[in-house]
Amino acid sequence: MNKHKDVPEKAENNKPAGKEQTPEDEKLDIKKSVFQSNKEFREQRQREYEEQQAKVQHELELREKKKRAAYEKKIHDEKIELMRLKQGLIEESETIHEEREEPVKMSLWKKIVNFFYHNKWWLGIGTLCTCIVGFLVYSLVTKPRPDIIVLVIAENEELGEMSELQQYVENFTEDFNDNGKVLASIYYIPYSDNSYKNFASGADDKLTSQLQSADSVIVIGGTKLDEIMSPDPESYFVDLESLYPDNPHVKGYKFMLKDTPIAERINLEHQYITDDLYIAVRVPMKFLYSTKKDMEETFEKDWGVFEKIVDDLSN
Repeated sequence: MNKHKDVPEKAENNKPAGKEQTPEDEKLDIKKSVFQSNKEFREQRQREYEEQQAKVQHELELREKKKRAAYEKKIHDEKIELMRLKQGLIEESETIHEEREEPVKMSLWKKIVNFFYHNKWWLGIGTLCTCIVGFLVYSLVTKPRPDIIVLVIAENEELGEMSELQQYVENFTEDFNDNGKVLASIYYIPYSDNSYKNFASGADDKLTSQLQSADSVIVIGGTKLDEIMSPDPESYFVDLESLYPDNPHVKGYKFMLKDTPIAERINLEHQYITDDLYIAVRVPMKFLYSTKKDMEETFEKDWGVFEKIVDDLSN
């Protein structure tokens, strides 16, 4: 009997799912309600925010409207008052007043500061120009003025820049410009057959500038110098053979430096005194950047130095 009574109880415990919620189903329903609440809360906050913004905007519009109305009323009243003044109905207006700026009293220091403040750009430009002019004048005044200039036109850096050729020439030079010291300048022009190298070193510009000016008449060169002066180099240089007929180093307008003691004089190895290297003197004539008279003055000054060099190297 007891067994038959227990069967219905088991049947009640095994009712189909869905009619009653399990604990897990209850948890899911709780989560859904929390999400829904959060969503509703955010939507409510958003509505409140929008209402607040709309209220603020409305207040701003009212304030601006009142301000504009007051301004328009003021303009209207001033126009009426101005018409009454022009018509002579009233002698003085209570609303329209001519504003006069009283002159500001400034101290001397404030006046100076105010002047510099309002003219700072022009003062800056003027200061810059003054500095540039001053620098140019200073450079011109303090620039060393050589007593003699000797040109070295050859691709021979050892001779033109690394030797003691300058000191050697100064041994025979006087203080021609009366500045209290003797200074000789060696202008080295590394002219070669390579046009790119000539352009990179500025040899073309240097050569044109020096050979068209009266700054120098003594030139040291070689085969390349002959090519530059071709087809008639003899017309550009003094005929030394007529002046030194018995000197074995003289060939036409050239005083050949090979087999002379010049290497020892300028502290240079003999290999850099090549067979074609010579020293010559340019004939005074009119050039692009000089007159014949200017070159004659340079020739008269430098010729004595050349004679001393020839005499030293010949002995």
